[in-house]
Amino acid sequence: MVPVLRLLVAFAFLSLTPAAAAHGRGPVVLAAASLQESLTEAADVWAARGHSRPILSFAASSALARQVIAGAPADLFLSADEPWMDAVARAGRLRAGTRATLFGNRLVLIAPARSRVRLSPARGFPLARALGSGRLAMADPDAVPAGRYAKAALTHLGVWRSVAGRLAPAENVRAALVLVERGAAPLGIVYATDARASKAVRILGTFPAASHPPIRYPVAVLKASRHRDAAAFRAFLLSTQGRAIFTRHGFSAP
Repeated sequence: MVPVLRLLVAFAFLSLTPAAAAHGRGPVVLAAASLQESLTEAADVWAARGHSRPILSFAASSALARQVIAGAPADLFLSADEPWMDAVARAGRLRAGTRATLFGNRLVLIAPARSRVRLSPARGFPLARALGSGRLAMADPDAVPAGRYAKAALTHLGVWRSVAGRLAPAENVRAALVLVERGAAPLGIVYATDARASKAVRILGTFPAASHPPIRYPVAVLKASRHRDAAAFRAFLLSTQGRAIFTRHGFSAP
């Protein structure tokens, strides 16, 4: 991130907390890009119950974790990746006893809705040939959880080397989805919930669960949070009612 952009991000967060709590605004929630529809619905339900609506900020878990570690003021962090939550914990940014696993997800191979490609992830499957002259859209495997899971799956299935030089790496999983939606990439790898949220793509197949590390989404209250609703909103997300929202969007039990 360039210095000017870093400053803009910092000022944006500083404008939200702790002044946000003082003016009746909801807690600031930093969340993985793959949670856009589900967490937005959860925030709407929470607000309908008479609470201040949480302020949601979505990006790659890696980018958000780095912001938290750098001291960006926020109240909760929802990651699509346990190692990035571990990094935030090692930096001393989590409130003790508040980390919990919300739910899980699956990894899928997608194509534009009008594509006639037939392909399912399996050991040695002809992914490179199916790409033709195009590229494989996926989140950056060097930084973003979804990309790291995708690389692990392709490596496990023995096809990573055949496509490693033909990637269209994106800054987060939603950006990878957009590349396929627009036809800029003939194939892509995203979370099952992302594919489910789009009418412009279709799922070709689901990657075997054993082909990559488990996809788990942890949540925690940040140590610097002073918002009175931070712990309560976390508790709502972990409740039966809260988890039901994410289940409707295709997330699985943790």
